Amino acid sequence: MRAVRRPAATMEPMHTSRKITVERNRLRFAAAHMATFSGDCEPLHGHNYDVFIEIEGPLTEDAWVWDFGAVKRAARELTELLDHKFILQRSSPHLEIREEPDAWEVSYRGRTYRFPASDVLPLPIPNSTAECIAEWFAGRLLGALQQQGATHIRRLTVGIEEMPGQAGWYTLEM
Repeated sequence: MRAVRRPAATMEPMHTSRKITVERNRLRFAAAHMATFSGDCEPLHGHNYDVFIEIEGPLTEDAWVWDFGAVKRAARELTELLDHKFILQRSSPHLEIREEPDAWEVSYRGRTYRFPASDVLPLPIPNSTAECIAEWFAGRLLGALQQQGATHIRRLTVGIEEMPGQAGWYTLEM
């Protein structure tokens, strides 16, 4: 007797997941930076960044992955930290960085910049690329969502877009 196979359309899925996305609208920030690449340092410049967020996981008892409003509030807290700041890559192996009580001094091969402390957001990242900013953002956002009770999230992806069509992404898999 031959085994009867069910058509693929009726087979039970082994793993299911849902996804929500939150992007742009008020998830924007304007910031300055100067990334280092291949032994060189970009001139100081800025971008109007857009943030993209994808969250995957099973539905909660309320039949959603997570509340859009709660995600946006947590993300906006982070964009407000970044907005109108100089993003300083504190873990850079290429920059000489000196913290003073009221200022940050950043040097690279004879070029020295002095920024008022209130205009700087020092981040524990090796470079101020969109990819590194996305990694920092994803880690902070996940922590905020878990504090809200979102412990069921399976995957969190954050994209930081410097300009249309040019973004760096980072994904956390739980």
